[in-house]
Amino acid sequence: MSILSANRMTSDIAGRDFLASIVVFLVALPLCMGIAIASGAPPALGLITGIVGGLVVGSLAGSPLQVSGPAAGMAVLVFQLVNDHGLIMLGVVGLIAGGLQLLAGIFRLGQWFRAISPSVIHGMLAGIGVLILASQFHVMLDDAPRASGLANIAAIPEAIIKGFPIDDSVHHLAAMAGIITILTIMLWNKFKPKRLALLPGPLLGVLVGTLFAFAFALPITLVELPSNLTTALNIPTVEVLGGFLDMEILTLGVVFAFVASAETLLCATAIDKMHIGARTNYDKELRAQGIGNLVCGALGALPMTGVIVRSAANVEAGATTRISAILHGGWLLLAVIAFPFVLNTIPTAVLAAILVYTGYKLVNVAQIRRIAEFGRQELAIYVVTLVGVVAIDLLTGVILGFALATLKLVYTFSHLEIETSYDKELNRVDMWMTGSATFFSIPQLSHALEKSPFGAEVHIHVEKLDYIDHACLEMLSSWEKLHQSTGGSLTVEWSDLVKRYARRAQDPSQTAIPNLMKRPAA
Repeated sequence: MSILSANRMTSDIAGRDFLASIVVFLVALPLCMGIAIASGAPPALGLITGIVGGLVVGSLAGSPLQVSGPAAGMAVLVFQLVNDHGLIMLGVVGLIAGGLQLLAGIFRLGQWFRAISPSVIHGMLAGIGVLILASQFHVMLDDAPRASGLANIAAIPEAIIKGFPIDDSVHHLAAMAGIITILTIMLWNKFKPKRLALLPGPLLGVLVGTLFAFAFALPITLVELPSNLTTALNIPTVEVLGGFLDMEILTLGVVFAFVASAETLLCATAIDKMHIGARTNYDKELRAQGIGNLVCGALGALPMTGVIVRSAANVEAGATTRISAILHGGWLLLAVIAFPFVLNTIPTAVLAAILVYTGYKLVNVAQIRRIAEFGRQELAIYVVTLVGVVAIDLLTGVILGFALATLKLVYTFSHLEIETSYDKELNRVDMWMTGSATFFSIPQLSHALEKSPFGAEVHIHVEKLDYIDHACLEMLSSWEKLHQSTGGSLTVEWSDLVKRYARRAQDPSQTAIPNLMKRPAA
């Protein structure tokens, strides 16, 4: 390759990354402020997290095309923290979470954070979506969210009534701006022209909603950003840092680290499927996220994760390196320093409308159908996690879902179905085993075998067997010797299993079979 060709290729890559950074910036700007408001924090703290996510984490990330910043998935946790302990404790929890993530990355625990049932993850995200939608529905009407998720849901009918012009309040005016914002996003996503496909729907929604409020001079609440970003910092004081010794604060730090890591690595996996470039180094990504959250904690800003909406926009815009993620952080910093007066014209109802739409998308009805295809058990795990997150709290919901997924795993590896038929004329017993034959199943299997008449020809069919362990094989071998002493025989139809392997090998749509131990030679 000539030097000229190499320069052209480098220039082309830089150009695509530059364009992608603009697109990601336009997506991130309204979301950073909206998520901060949903978290009960000033919009400036969300923008600071977005800046750190771009400039710091973007430079260190193990997933080069992933974009980090404040996430809707963390908004519920942050809101509860701010509500219960005050905004000043946000930095302490961020420092704890960041430190734990950094340690997890150093000790190479990145892959283990992915060892969570997808049904639990999607149930958690759906529960968060319901909570965000319910709380931001009230903010979209210039009203205050209620104290809990269930209270927010129960108050939605009252909020709908407030959306009509029945008194002298401004709720219906804010609702109009919010509805127009949502309609703009939906219509744009459905009918946007190909030439303008990179223009993000949330940004267009903010522009249209803001212009509507400005044109009619609606007396509704606007975003408040300080002229100097340093005045918005929420740096923990020495006294507040004593929260490190508070068990409740430490627990929250662990929860923040767990949820942020799970959401980040889930996002990284999804982004890997969207491009053919470098794959994610999960431990490096965790270390980068840990450093980013340590910085955000030191500044008292919102916690961060890898975020799917901004990351997907980055890939779709043609990004090829980490430069686009880094630059988007620079554009956020420039916007806050140079144009705070422009951002202060945005109504909070418009930003809340974006979060209402985001919450709806997090529920993802199509994902529910896909989970249902894997059986009622997976759907039950999803529903239990969702209900637990909404009705109790996020940590309890995840623990309930994880416990149910663990019980399902135990059931799967301990459940064995045995069907038996007996032909008197041939004195032959046929036994079909379905499921997993483990040491848990030995009493059941022994009971079924002992029903066989003396001298019978016993055939065990294993075509539908997923797994058999050494304990069961030893038991079959022992029983075979005992049965032979009565004149009978035992035949395990391993040929059925060979045929099953052959069919699976010829059909790529079939999943692989767990390794089945070979029967020891007689």
